[in-house]
Amino acid sequence: MKHSMNQQTRRGRGPARRIGRTLAFVLPVVLVLSGTLAVTRVNWSGNSTDPVLTAADTSVGSPRAAKRAPQDVLRDKLLTELQEEDPGVALTHLQQAVNGRPSLAKHCASIARTLGQAAVRIYGPTRAQSYARPVCDTAFATGVAAAHS
Repeated sequence: MKHSMNQQTRRGRGPARRIGRTLAFVLPVVLVLSGTLAVTRVNWSGNSTDPVLTAADTSVGSPRAAKRAPQDVLRDKLLTELQEEDPGVALTHLQQAVNGRPSLAKHCASIARTLGQAAVRIYGPTRAQSYARPVCDTAFATGVAAAHS
C-alpha cells in the first residue's frame, strides 16, 4: 500500500512540475521578446511630436527640411512668432520647448539671445527690454543689450 501511495503522489506532482518547468523556461523568453519589441517602438531619434517643433516646418517632406537641426527649426519658428505676435509669446514657447525636450537646453541661451537681438530690430531697445524674463538665465536681455550697443 505504501508503494502505491508513492506512485500516486509522484503522478500528482508530475503534471504540475512539468507545467512549472515549462513556465520557468517560457516566461523569461516571453519577457525578453516583449521587452525587445517595446524598445523598438520607442522613438530614439529625438524627433518629437511636440507641436512647437512640428508647426515650424512648413516644408515637410523636402530633403532640405529633413536635414535641419531641431534647434534651428525652433529658432526660426520663434523668430516668426516674435514678428507676428510679441517677444513674450516667443519666450514662453521657448521655455515650453526646453521643458518638453531637455536636449534643447544647450541651445536655449543662443536662441534667446537671437530673439533679443531681433526684438531690438523690431520693437526698439526699450520696448524689447520690457519683455525680458529669466528664460535661459538672462540670455534674452543679453541679446537686447548686444544689439543696442
